[in-house]
Amino acid sequence: MGAIELMGVAASLSLLAGWRLYACVAAVGIAMRVGLLDLPDKIAALDVLANPWVIGVAAVGAIAELFADKVMWLDTLWDGVHTLIRPLGGALLALAVIDASDPAWQVAVFLLGGGAALLSHGAKAGARAAVNASPEPFSNMAVSTAEDVASLGGLWLVLTQPAAAVGVAVFLVVVVVVLLIASWRMLAALRRWMSPRA
Repeated sequence: MGAIELMGVAASLSLLAGWRLYACVAAVGIAMRVGLLDLPDKIAALDVLANPWVIGVAAVGAIAELFADKVMWLDTLWDGVHTLIRPLGGALLALAVIDASDPAWQVAVFLLGGGAALLSHGAKAGARAAVNASPEPFSNMAVSTAEDVASLGGLWLVLTQPAAAVGVAVFLVVVVVVLLIASWRMLAALRRWMSPRA
């Protein structure tokens, strides 16, 4: 895998971790275990992601998240709890992919991975808060299912076709920016609608 592909994989996994961290950890652990992702020599400690116990715990977390994410307001509570966890996970996933032998580069990769995960997490949490404001429960389930399909599809594409990872990362950034703008506008409109009229 070339440097650009590695950067694309790291960016894509960090962005996807902001939506579905546990699924990302389980998928990366399995990919490392079966040899789809080569672990950089300088960061052998992150080989822990391929440990069967870590994969198992991440799989249980992914299943819990799958169900918690379908229930209105429970998804917002789940997102609130994971506001610190997802960025840290995204940062560690970026470190697991990039061979950052220079300590300054390690810090840069860690910060960029965490920032990408925080950005996508913020877009997800904002969109879900806006969707939860609607009175019917079906939009929440539809949005959650779309996130599941996008996350699993993105993970599959990134891990099986690393050459496409840069395109996936760019696409995810565009989706995240659109979600942030749409969420901001929906919440602003809701705030105007709920404010007392003079």
